[in-house]
This record gives sequence, structure tokens and C-alpha cells, in this order.
Amino acid sequence: MKDMASPTIRSTCPYCGVGCGVLLTPTGDGGLEVKGDPTHPANRGRLCSKGSALGQTLGLDDRLLEPRIGKEPATWDAALDLVAGTFKRTIAEHGPDSVALYVSGQLLTEDYYVANKLAKGFFGTANIDTNSRLCMASTVAGHKRAFGTDTVPGTYDDLEEADLIVLTGSNLAWCHPVLYQRILTARKARGTKLVVIDPRRTASCDGAELHLPLAPGSDVALFNGLLAEIAGRGLVDADFAAHVSGAEEAIAAAQATDLSVTELSDGDLAAFFDMWCGTEKVVTIFSQGVNQSSSGSDKVNAILNCHLATGRIGRPGLGPFSVTGQPNAMGGREVGGLANMLACHLDIENAAHRQTVQGFWSSPAMPEAAGLKAVDMFKAVGDGRIKALWIIHTNPAVSMPDADAVKSAIAGCDFVVVSDVTVATDTARLADVLLPAAAWAEKSGTVTNSDRTISRQRAALPLPGDVRPDWAIMAEVARRMGWTEAFDYETPAEIFREYAALSGFAAQFGRDFDISGLADLTDEDYDALSPVRWPVTATTTGGRFFGDGRFFTPDGRARMVAVKHRAPHATTAEERPFRLNTGRVRDQWHTMTRTAKSPRLSAHLPEPFLEIHPSDAERLGLGPAALVTVETDHGRAILRALVTDNVRRGEVFAPMHWTGENAPSARIDALVAPVVDPVSGQPESKASVASVMPYDAAWYGFAIASRHIALTADYVARVRTEAGWRAELSGADSPADWTVFARDLFGLGPEVQMQAVKDEARGNHRFAFFEDGQLVAAFFASKTPVALTRDYLATLPGTEGQGVLTGRAPADRPDPGPTICACFGVGLNTIVAAIEERSLTRVDDIGAALQAGTNCGSCRAELGALLAGRTSNVAAE
Repeated sequence: MKDMASPTIRSTCPYCGVGCGVLLTPTGDGGLEVKGDPTHPANRGRLCSKGSALGQTLGLDDRLLEPRIGKEPATWDAALDLVAGTFKRTIAEHGPDSVALYVSGQLLTEDYYVANKLAKGFFGTANIDTNSRLCMASTVAGHKRAFGTDTVPGTYDDLEEADLIVLTGSNLAWCHPVLYQRILTARKARGTKLVVIDPRRTASCDGAELHLPLAPGSDVALFNGLLAEIAGRGLVDADFAAHVSGAEEAIAAAQATDLSVTELSDGDLAAFFDMWCGTEKVVTIFSQGVNQSSSGSDKVNAILNCHLATGRIGRPGLGPFSVTGQPNAMGGREVGGLANMLACHLDIENAAHRQTVQGFWSSPAMPEAAGLKAVDMFKAVGDGRIKALWIIHTNPAVSMPDADAVKSAIAGCDFVVVSDVTVATDTARLADVLLPAAAWAEKSGTVTNSDRTISRQRAALPLPGDVRPDWAIMAEVARRMGWTEAFDYETPAEIFREYAALSGFAAQFGRDFDISGLADLTDEDYDALSPVRWPVTATTTGGRFFGDGRFFTPDGRARMVAVKHRAPHATTAEERPFRLNTGRVRDQWHTMTRTAKSPRLSAHLPEPFLEIHPSDAERLGLGPAALVTVETDHGRAILRALVTDNVRRGEVFAPMHWTGENAPSARIDALVAPVVDPVSGQPESKASVASVMPYDAAWYGFAIASRHIALTADYVARVRTEAGWRAELSGADSPADWTVFARDLFGLGPEVQMQAVKDEARGNHRFAFFEDGQLVAAFFASKTPVALTRDYLATLPGTEGQGVLTGRAPADRPDPGPTICACFGVGLNTIVAAIEERSLTRVDDIGAALQAGTNCGSCRAELGALLAGRTSNVAAE
């Protein structure tokens, strides 16, 4: 919706499930100025570091701007005819289950709806799944078992009305910073207490009243212990119990639980039980640490059991709350984007539900059973059962567990179509047909966030080249397959109206999802639609669920599910002594196809790493800045060791973002075992067993360049800078000729001027390359990790590069150090200097002096650690 007084456009951030509103103002040169929308109910004007840097992620340097068949440009007619013809022929020859779609929470709801309609109603297969399977499938399963539907009971406002917030399996400070800031604001205003349950000590633990570093996979035991305590203290809500079944069995299972498996002290357990039991208004927030488990569904139900037993659900300031990882994971769940669901929260196994949807669509087919979930889908691709695969806005060759096997399966599939915005992904490079799709700032449609709020995403930039919206691409394929009338859409508003109308039929079956009140929106109404939380009927808008004791099960009562502790799928052993946890970092997202474009976001943690406990590092003989080889039965990675007591002994953590496009040796999901929760089908991404060994490096290197750094070493981690690129490198064998290696690293011929400093005896080599008096690249190599002022050097390409080969910042150019605050680009050295010179003692003092920590706040824990470190140093002196 354009403001009549300015070109500013209200839209929605394309990152996590918080669903922040953004104000987009075109700059006239193809860029956007991005600000938080103060009127949006999710963020009220705040943005995290990623949202604040959205303007840096635009550009056409690696955009896919025309269809490609093989590696060659093609017309839309040729590409669409090939896609439609191949899918039609494959279905005719091998049946509907020989084809599949793998889609993404990056799709808008209208795109998602068309994809689901095409696959289930017209292809006749339920083989459509989404990368949300890797994210929230266990929550879906847990919700359905307890409530009868996949319903999020509460709203974000509950975070400000709670007296106790429990974060379990959620590093909210880094992964959902805007929500974390809402919690911190509430803590200041009303003294809300915070408990963090996580094997790692994360930024979310900063200032928490209690951190419970439980053993990986023991969440069921912990919450069963809580349920037993609830029952033992007589806190089961007798009135609400009339609306709940299964309590006796669930409590009996809880009372039989051995709490020693949590490896928590009696004191910590007692403190947690006292806080939870003694606080009526408690919100339990859970995310990937709960979901990404072979017992994820049971973990969800263990949490829900506690809220159902006490009746702490569906009222202001209390209830369980799942936070999602993608901007439209909720929208995908609503339209039936998962292989085991129909649109509008209807069930694929229910004949009446199937008949209703098929009749509404007037479709020729409808599968009678769930399709293949993500892990099984790619196994079917690998063994040839799936012969035609369409992947849309996701990168499974990197993000799926056992990623090397998935990559091989895609490469060997008879026919692969990839719709995406870029050619530069591990998956896109495997496609037979590439279809250029609209990027976030070019899309128009809706998304649903974690508290059920539907927001408009509006196009702020024109479609470049020959790019098309996803819904339009899929609808055209459908028309070319003979289904013209069913897919005769001209605008996303038409699709939304159809979807909203279908939700009214779903509501007649007693389903929770109903937006039939929006089914008659005009195009103008749709364009102007303000954020609105479902359900939306003629008489009802938004609100909480279940406070009235009415649920969506056949008898209208909630189900408490008896669950038991199950250890992770594999146990550590002498050859695999470490438990490998994977997850996100603050300033990157998914496989970095967007965030890696931002120099600002790449400056905080510019290479992949492995957190390892100091005692484990000492036992392995890891020196400063050491590289390590991490290995499982499925894959191998080389990572930088980050020695920290944030992880427990025998446990390691690695980020999941790095790909073959920027760090080929660090594709961490290649190491993750393809083990899934038996109910949800969600993979266990946080509990593989691994070995860790020092990487036997013959040399280490650091490179900067204005244009290009090749991925030619055994270990390379390459990121953008404001001046171009920087990279960390290492190899098991030294190059035969360092000069040749350096020129090839940057793609520079002999005509480019070179300066070099070499010390063969010590194995030190330094090269600088100049064109027209400007530094274009420099490379530093040594037998040991190279000590340099990296952040200063990264600013030099495009300058005269004076003194570059010293590797040090001159006295009049202080090195800011590694970025701590990405929102304002404030470096470590700058912060430390300000602390010392101005005698700063509080995080807020740092914010007042340098702005650091005053926007999204996700760096506040690091700022606090710097202050604590200074205090310790002073005390030691």
C-alpha cells in the first residue's frame, strides 16, 4: 500500500517467522531504503540486524533473469512446454507418485496454495513437501495430537503480559531478536522472569534467572518431571480438567520418569519446578531445539501437557508458544504445503475432507494417503521412484540431512526443475530446467507469522529481466497440461479469495482455520489489507484459542499424551565421541543466498566454526585458531575451532549456513544423519555423533580482493566486504609455486603488477596485486595461522593499498576489529577502547556512546561479556 504523500511501501520482512513489517522506499537506482514499520503489530518499528540490512541484499549480480534449459538461455515457451510435457508424460507412464514438488517457506501463501492445488488436486500426488518439514513439523504433529488441529493458541502480546517466560530449544536473542527485545522490554516494565533450557549457553541466557544446560534430547524427561511436580503439588486445574482427556495416563508416565537423564542438578530442577509451578502467567516458547529431534513430537506434547494440566492456555500472558523459522512456514501449513495435510488444516486421510477439497477445486484426482515427507522424498529421488522433481526456492543439496546423498540423488534424477532467484546455489547447479522467479521485494501476496497474523508482502521493485511470480509460473504449467479453467488466475488477489472461500468449507468441519470473512475482498481491499490475525469470519477476528476449553478433536476435549524419554538415535562411542549440534547464527539465515550478499552481515562471524569445550580442545591439542576435521558416518567437514565453555564437554556446535558457493568444506548438513521423528518425519539435526580431529594443515592463508577469490584450497571460507571479498584458506599440501597459486586464486594474469615478500625458511608468503595504481587483491600465507589485522585489510581493495604487505593497520588508522554490532557496524576494538577510555560499566552506556546494542539488541550479550571480561581483567590486575 503506497502512502499518497511518499513512495514508501508497506511490506513484510522475508526472514524469520516473527513477520516484521517493513517500510520500503525505492532509491531510484534499483535499491531500497528499509526501515521497520512502527504500525505493524509484530515489531512496532523494530528490525533485527538481518532486516536492517535488507537493502544490501538487492542487486542482479547472480540473479537468474531468463529461463535456462541445461546451461543455456531459453524462452519461456520452450521451458514451460518442456516442464509441462515432461511432468504430464511421467505421470502417464509411471503414475502420479513418480513426480514430486519440494517447496519452501519463502513462498507467499498464494504461491503455496497454487503449488498444493496443482500437486494434490491435478497431478494426483501428495508428494509435495516443504523445507518447513525441517523446521516445524514436530510442532504440527504435537498440536494435532493435543488440540485436534495445528493451532497456535496465543499471541505475541502474551510475551508482555507473562510473569515467567521459559525458552526451550530457542536462542530467541539471535534467531528471533525482535521478540526477544519485546521480552526484555517486559522484563524492565514488569519484572518478568526468564528461564532458558538449552544444552548450550547462548545469547538468550544473558540476564536469565536460570539456565538449564540439560543433556541433549532429554526435554521429555524434564517436562515430564514438571508434570509430575504439578500433580504432586495438587496444581492440576480441576475445572479445566473437564475439557481434557488422557491426564491420568500422561501423569502416570511422567511420574515414572528418571530425571537423572537430564544431567541437571537437584537444585536447578527444584528451582525450575518452583518457578513454573508458582507462576500462573507462564509462557513456554519452543523452537528448533525441541522440533529437530527424533522425539520432537513427544517433546512438544510434554510441554503442552503441562499447560493443559494447569489450564494455563488461551488466556492473556500464559500458554505454549511455538516460534517458526521462516517468513511463511505458517502460511504453508495453512494451505496444506506438507505432504500429510490438505488445505485449510483439513486431513488428507479423511474421505469427507478430500471430497470437499476435490469438489471445491473440481479437480480430476485427489490422493487418499499422505505423500513422502522430505527425507523419504529424496530417498525416493535417489532410488528412481521419483522421476520428475520440481524444487522451488530452497536448497536441499545443502540443507537436507545427509546432504551429500541428497545432492547425488538430485544429480541422478531423470528430470529436475528449479525455480529460484539465483543460479548460485548448490541445488540450482543440478537443474535440467531453471525458471527465474520473483525475489522478495518484487513479490505481491500474503504471509502468516508465528502468532497467526496475516500480512501483505508488496512489490517495491519491478520484475527484472524475464522474471515471473511463482504462482504465475505454476499456473502456466498447469494450463499447458490441460487445466486451463482451474488455473486461470490473473492476480494474487484472485488466488487469495479462492483460498479464503475454501477455508469457510473447512470451518464447517469444525476446523480452526477460517478466513472466510476475507473471501469477498475486492482487488482494492486486498491491496490495502492491513495485518490481521486469523480466524477472520463475518463476526470474529483474531484472538486466542482454547481459553474456553473448546478444542478441535472429535469430542471437543484436548488430549494429554503419555510420553516417555527416548535418547537420541545414536550413542557416542570411542570412534565417535562427540554429540554434534547444528543451528543458526545471528547474522546469517538458511543457506546464505540472501544474507551473504550483505557485507555488514558477513562481518560478525565471517567463517564457519565449531564450538568445542576447552577441556576437549586441550585433550585434542588444539592451538589458537586451529582448524579441525569433523566427521560422521555420513560426511566430513573442516571448520575453525572456537574454544568456549558455552558448550558442554563432549558436545560441539556448528552453524548450518555454509554452502558449496562460499565454503565447500563446511556443508554441515552433509554430516547429519537422516534419522527422523516417527510421527512428524522431522529430521534430528542436533544429535548426530561425530569425531573431531586437528586438521593437519601445511599452510594457512588470508585473502582480500575487489572482484574474485576462487574456491581452490582444501579449506576456503569466502565472504563479501564493503570493498569486495575476503577469505580464509588452508591446505594439506603446499602449492608447488606460490606465485602461480596467488595469481590463480584471483584470476590475475602476468600483466597485473605484483609486489611480493617471501620467507621460504619460515614458509611466509605475501603478495599484493595492483591495477592502475589501485590494490585489487592481496594474499598472505604462513605455516601457522596468519596473524593480521583482517578487518582493516578488508577495507583496502580499491585504494592505493599503502603498506598492505605489512598486514597491519597504521597508527593513524585504528583497526575496528571484528564486528560485534552488525546494525551499526561497531567493531570489537572500538568497543573495548570505549569501555577503557570512558570507563563504561553498563551495556546501556555502550549504546549511548557507540549506538551498539540499541537497535535489535541481539549483540547485547556479547557487549555484556566484554564488560564482564574487562571487570575480570581489572580484578586480576
